[in-house]
Amino acid sequence: MNFDFSLLLVIVTIVTGIIWGIDALFFAKKRDADARRNAITSEGHTDAATTAPLSEETEETGPREPILVEYARFLFPVVLVVLILRSFVAEPFRIPSGSMLPTLEIGDFILVNKFTYGIRLPVLNTEIIDFGEPERGDVIVFRYPENPSIDYIKRVVGVPGDEIAYYNKVLYINGKQAKQELDMPYEQAFPNLKRFKEDLDGTEHDILANVMYPAGDFVVTVPENSYFVMGDNRDNSRDSRYWGFVPEQNLVGKAMLVWMNWEWGHWPDLGRIGNTID
Repeated sequence: MNFDFSLLLVIVTIVTGIIWGIDALFFAKKRDADARRNAITSEGHTDAATTAPLSEETEETGPREPILVEYARFLFPVVLVVLILRSFVAEPFRIPSGSMLPTLEIGDFILVNKFTYGIRLPVLNTEIIDFGEPERGDVIVFRYPENPSIDYIKRVVGVPGDEIAYYNKVLYINGKQAKQELDMPYEQAFPNLKRFKEDLDGTEHDILANVMYPAGDFVVTVPENSYFVMGDNRDNSRDSRYWGFVPEQNLVGKAMLVWMNWEWGHWPDLGRIGNTID
């Protein structure tokens, strides 16, 4: 079961806002009026002979808020700001697998631009302002079509109307081959993994291919309002080749940069901080 943090933020914002608002409308004024009456009554019973120091209760400048209202008044603006930033500006994600190697490593914490492709309502994910559409080569975060409660990250290789072909581990887009150049060996520990530099409409990025795996050739046409995505670790990625297209309404945002890398059981990799995602 996946935890929906956006839903939690919305609920907390609504609940704290209601508590604070009801108190401000119906109870805060009455507390202030009662405090003023008590203060006037106390002054009327004070004479010159009574010169003893005032108690802490008498020195209070106003009535104390109920603890629930105090917490709501503190939490509401904080949670509201977090909700706005997370829903409309940028949202953090953690990379749990190696499907996007070598671009993204296991343990990368990334920031995702939430407004590149339009402004969407939190939880409902309904677009209210359209700013643009994903382009070939973009690394996007989206809600997994087979289980929308899970967020996936892959690279867009096909936009609506494209014919995507894959022969001998080389992409062809509308009949044109995506350029590939052997870059360098990936790691000595993985001799079957080859690293290539691929060019998708001017977006150059590195991919991995396992020479021992079958190519899995295919040809497909991307339907309207949908996208075809693949992992950069081509032979170790569950992507559109297995579960189909990403509907436009499932888009979450465009991956921007790595702000930390910390794989459980290892020291943080400070060298990856600030790496942009191309």
